[in-house]
Amino acid sequence: MRAPEQLGPYRYDQSDTCFPLGQDSLALAAFATLRRGDKVCDLGCGAGALLLLLAARAAPLALTGVEQDPADSALARHNLAQNGLAGEIITGDLRQVCKTLPAGGFSLVVANPPYFKAGSGADGGSARTEEAALEDWCAAAGRLVKNGGRFALVHRPERLAELFAALTTHGLEPKRLALLQHRADTPPSAVLVEAVRQGRPGLEILPVQLTDRR
Repeated sequence: MRAPEQLGPYRYDQSDTCFPLGQDSLALAAFATLRRGDKVCDLGCGAGALLLLLAARAAPLALTGVEQDPADSALARHNLAQNGLAGEIITGDLRQVCKTLPAGGFSLVVANPPYFKAGSGADGGSARTEEAALEDWCAAAGRLVKNGGRFALVHRPERLAELFAALTTHGLEPKRLALLQHRADTPPSAVLVEAVRQGRPGLEILPVQLTDRR
């Protein structure tokens, strides 16, 4: 097992095989618009880090996670339980699971999906290579989030055009965007986007966020 992390008031246990907690997840948890009482669904929740980070920001929340890997799902349930948080972790492919969840049942959907297309040659490793396409993630979010609710995710800047097209196809209007850079002299490594279900056009570009402040 990797050493546990302390996420605000919560202990986060992680295995050697689950996707490691990184700056992109930390940034996404801080970026998403969050309100007390939100019904939150994390698509591809892994061991539940985003759920803990969001709960640390604004409790109480109604927490749901969808995760394909059974071991990660079990660890996410453990992480919620050991921290006294109620929630549901559903094991399965998001393309099927999301059809069983109530349409419009969530006020906030979040995701840190794989960044790279299969066969693209990008060096992201298996955990960062898509099985479900970016279109599938946006379709799932578009079904689950209620009108006026938000979908916040982190992805790669070079796929912004594809991401915006997929979001708008599924009724999600991009409203907020922030780029992540390791240092001021390096290109952006990731982009945070929040879209609103049936939102009005108009995109707010936020200041670039530096993830390495040394």
